[in-house]
Amino acid sequence: MSTSVDSTGAATSTAAAPASSTRLLGWALALVAVLAVIGLTGSMLLWQKLGNIQQALAQQSQDAGRQAIEARALARQASELAQESAARLAVQETRLSEVALQRSQLEELMQSLSRSRDENLVVDIEANVRLAQQQAQLTGSMQPLVASIKSAQQRIERAAQPRLAPVQRALALDLERLSSASVTDTAGLLARLDELLRQVDELPLKNAVAQAAATRRLAASARPTAASGAAAGETADLPAWMAPLQRGWDAVKDEMRGLVRVRRIDQPEAILISPDQAFFLRENLKLMLLNARLGILARQLDAARSDLLTASAALNKYFDPAARRTQTAATAMQQIQAHLNTVETPRLDETLSALATAAAGR
Repeated sequence: MSTSVDSTGAATSTAAAPASSTRLLGWALALVAVLAVIGLTGSMLLWQKLGNIQQALAQQSQDAGRQAIEARALARQASELAQESAARLAVQETRLSEVALQRSQLEELMQSLSRSRDENLVVDIEANVRLAQQQAQLTGSMQPLVASIKSAQQRIERAAQPRLAPVQRALALDLERLSSASVTDTAGLLARLDELLRQVDELPLKNAVAQAAATRRLAASARPTAASGAAAGETADLPAWMAPLQRGWDAVKDEMRGLVRVRRIDQPEAILISPDQAFFLRENLKLMLLNARLGILARQLDAARSDLLTASAALNKYFDPAARRTQTAATAMQQIQAHLNTVETPRLDETLSALATAAAGR
């Protein structure tokens, strides 16, 4: 029994072995088929993906080409624009250089016009100042000079040029000098000279002794003095018959004193003047006084002073210095000379020097 069972089991095991191997083979084939399908599917997917990639690459290549064309066009446009900009820049630089040249020329023209205006202003002011100075010398008044300087100050202030500042300072200094200067009393000097001219014919000469004595006698008889009153008192004490004798003796004594006079003569030519020479002496003295008068009118103060000095020397030399009229005339001449010495028309040296410096451009 045991043998049959073993043989049956062996047969069964032998029959089961091919079935399991077939089953394994089927599974292997199925696995291979599945793998083949999977591989085929993966290949198809890869091929599709590769196609997509190729399409994308082709599209990107086309875009890159199109972009390259556009970039070349833009580069060409940029090059043309750069060339155009360079040409415009060259034109602008040329115009800028022309504008700079025109500006420099315009500045030079403006400076030239300003310099010319300043020079014309300086020349005009100098001419006005010199004309006013001449008018002041002719008229003896400081008003023309003061008006001219004030007008020059106003014109310089309106010009507002720094190079004219020294001129303005010089004008201020000269204006201050003019304000403190004295003015000539021309009318008073002329009146004094006219009075001297009227007195020349009445001035006694040094050799007019008899005329001087007669003048003294007339003066004594015209106005009795205290001495004559005392003499009259003395004659009143005398007897009646001696009073006429006393008066006669006094008259004879005066005449004898007048006949002989002893005095020192330093200038004999003044004593030896004849009546004809006395006439011409007086006329020459009048001419000298008239020349002094004309010098004052013409503002020639130096010539007037010289004529007055000559007239004063002639008065002291030929006329009686003890006479009151001579002393009065000499005093009047000295006063006129002193007034002329103190009067001097101020000179605008500071202003003229500053104007000359400004005109020279320094």
